[in-house]
Amino acid sequence: MLIELALIFINVITPVFALVVIGYVAGPRLGLESRTLTRYSYYILVPALVFNVIAPARVEAALAARMIAYTLVVHLALAITGWVVAKALGRSEKMVAAYVLISVFGNVGNFGLPLIEFRLGAEAFTAATVYFLAIITIAFIIGVVAANLPTGGGLKAVLAVFKTPALIALVPALIANLFDLRAPLFLERIISLLAAATVPTMLVALGVQLSGLKTFQFSRDVIITSAIRLLGGPALAIVLAIPFGLTGLERGAGIFQAAMPAAVLTSIIAMEYNLIPEFVTTTVLFSTLASVVTLTLVMALV
Repeated sequence: MLIELALIFINVITPVFALVVIGYVAGPRLGLESRTLTRYSYYILVPALVFNVIAPARVEAALAARMIAYTLVVHLALAITGWVVAKALGRSEKMVAAYVLISVFGNVGNFGLPLIEFRLGAEAFTAATVYFLAIITIAFIIGVVAANLPTGGGLKAVLAVFKTPALIALVPALIANLFDLRAPLFLERIISLLAAATVPTMLVALGVQLSGLKTFQFSRDVIITSAIRLLGGPALAIVLAIPFGLTGLERGAGIFQAAMPAAVLTSIIAMEYNLIPEFVTTTVLFSTLASVVTLTLVMALV
């Protein structure tokens, strides 16, 4: 068991964290701008990745529907867990909203995609991408609604999620998949090259983003919310995979995506809606560091 843990840490976790560390160290020294890297990834690379993975994928419609429904239930359960725990602790409305935001918004892109590919193989990348698209949609809606609960409103922000480039790219990808269409060779190669650059760019961008987090507010709530995200997520995913009949790569990818640390995007949402940004930012950094241990354990056990 110890040998397996060591191998997972060295061969699966270390390569991903190494790129994050490179971004963290090189970012300030080279004057790299987090906003430029993230926008480049968000508007160009991720849509290319989505098309490159989904268009040729062969996933049964019924299976894909079960995977999406499974993701929805898992993240609704996480949102409820975060809400119940915060309420039980007597936290303020803003802190309750922050608990919910962190509970549902895992780093399923930067971390989830490469970790799942390294652990389960390239065959699992399609399942990981389906979960990635479903989770960012669900998490963004729940997160923005939670962020707006203390003040009300936010419907326009929720609807904006459906204008994200990744989801827009999903439409032609599904059409190409459904009708077995192929892009011209030159366009196919352009998309493939951009798609190949997505994961390393996102990981370095994450490191640059983390290097810019200057304000920290460590507390017991940071540990509790991180535990919900890192331990509650995979625990719920393991249990709920049973009624949805998910097995093999689809089960493993779903559990691993539910085990990812809090996404940096939660800090951006918290700043946008003045939702205790110092607390959320600290939790992002703490959960990212703690995931070195928790992800190693989850990947060894599942």
